[in-house]
Amino acid sequence: MTLALSRALALLAAALAVHSGTAAEAAQAVPVASVTIYPGDIIRDGMLTERDLPDNFPGQAVTALDRTALVGKTVRRTLLPGLPIPINAVAEPKVVSVGAMVRVVYVEGDLNIATYASALQAGGVGDTIAVRNPESGLTISGVIAKDGTVRIGTS
Repeated sequence: MTLALSRALALLAAALAVHSGTAAEAAQAVPVASVTIYPGDIIRDGMLTERDLPDNFPGQAVTALDRTALVGKTVRRTLLPGLPIPINAVAEPKVVSVGAMVRVVYVEGDLNIATYASALQAGGVGDTIAVRNPESGLTISGVIAKDGTVRIGTS
């Protein structure tokens, strides 16, 4: 038996072992794309459908098992209809884009200082990004808040 033939038989045996579940094997409904979803698209509930997969399907550990983990997220790579959606294929939507003028707020105790700066990086809520003050040229880092402002300071 040639090496190529033995490898092919081993792959076939592995594939049969994966797909030869018993009738009593439990299945779970997993969200899958109902249409092709492209990078940059925001996932809406209507873009998803459910598909029954065995409890021990390959890739279960890295697959989104709940619709709520997907709806409202931005797609990072093309999602094809009927296939399970990997967790790393979606991300939080970007609140700030590169070059956008963002409100920068410094808060420490009762002291509040606000200004505007140009975003040097894109980011979502909770991301730390760099911004540049257009008047001074100073670059600072801050955390993006839910309202799209960049927060700097301790409070």
